Amino acid sequence: MLRVAYPFLAEGGLGADGTYIGSDVFSGGSFVYDPWVLYHGRVITNPNVLLAGVIGSGKSSTAKALITRSIALGHKAYVPCDPKGEWTPVATAMGGAVIKLGPGLPTRLNPLDAGRRPAVVETSEWERIVWSRRRALLGTLAESTLGRPLAAIEHTALDLALETVSSQVEEPTIPDVVVALFTPDSARAERAGLKAINLTTDGREVAHAIRRLVHGDLSGMFDGPSTTEFDPTLPMVTLDSSWLGSGGNDQALRLTLACASSWLEAAVADPAGGNRYIVYDEGWRVMRDAALLRRMQEQWKLSRAWGVSNILIVHRLSDLAAVGDLGSEARALAEGLLADCSTRIMLRQEPDQLERTASLLGLTDVEIATIAKLPKGRALWRLPNRSFVVQLVRHAREVELFDTDARM
Repeated sequence: MLRVAYPFLAEGGLGADGTYIGSDVFSGGSFVYDPWVLYHGRVITNPNVLLAGVIGSGKSSTAKALITRSIALGHKAYVPCDPKGEWTPVATAMGGAVIKLGPGLPTRLNPLDAGRRPAVVETSEWERIVWSRRRALLGTLAESTLGRPLAAIEHTALDLALETVSSQVEEPTIPDVVVALFTPDSARAERAGLKAINLTTDGREVAHAIRRLVHGDLSGMFDGPSTTEFDPTLPMVTLDSSWLGSGGNDQALRLTLACASSWLEAAVADPAGGNRYIVYDEGWRVMRDAALLRRMQEQWKLSRAWGVSNILIVHRLSDLAAVGDLGSEARALAEGLLADCSTRIMLRQEPDQLERTASLLGLTDVEIATIAKLPKGRALWRLPNRSFVVQLVRHAREVELFDTDARM
């Protein structure tokens, strides 16, 4: 009861097993955090994290401090889409790899790569997983580009196209699927009780939607075999998409995130891969897309099975409300992502955002008043039934490495 009445003064801390973040403002002690330790201790129900704060509040430094210090403890980190290139110097400093994606660059990723089969997964089960992943990605790309859900016949056209190319080549590519959509296999169509000519018409819009990755503004990035391999031994891997991000093309970034995260997913789905963070920076740029939200929600649900902690970084909680009207599928999906984040790290919010923040997170009056006046680098760490106000402590080298104002 004391924790409810006095959420900070009565708090006993999270223990000493985890990554050092800074000082607990009210107790004066050190604050450490590890989502896997807390999950196994039943303090949190899932390892996913929401990190929110206005520009200049210190959210980028908080995320980078958590990631880099966790790597020193044996954890790994992956950033599937870095639209500003802010994680590139961090990955380089940590001995990781930076994969640069963009029109005209030599790197190509095949988002339909199967990846390595985990030793604990049987061949038949792995084939089912790979099929499901490929099919989900293609559906996401089509729906995201079209801006609407696929019709039943379009789902059938996409299924048959993927079946066709999967039977022909070991590692299908998106151009293979596009060709199969424009020229359906007659025998396969007949076995499904359809005529190839009708299937061509029914799948035409889907074919043109996915074709964007072959001949559109994203050509050369995801339209052939991968030119690089994922190295699971590296402490950190980031996909720098700043060549796209600088143009403000949010839809291109969303498609890039879908493809890159699918390619990354094939590499990190091994339950024996250890504890890994997956960071979704600039989350507000991808949360307006219901198709991508559905895909992200599936990844959130699988986090415990994979040993993964997803970190979603946004400016403010109203970004969730902006994805759709109240009662819409997109709104429900966005709020579902929030519900699947047991840890909420809240840095300073603007006054006009406080009411919405309190409503979505169920904050007390004391907690919301605290958020309103947080200085830079200080955050409210909200876990189920527990709250902490934490001041991030940085080394001089970290201040230099984490700086996001260098271009100003």
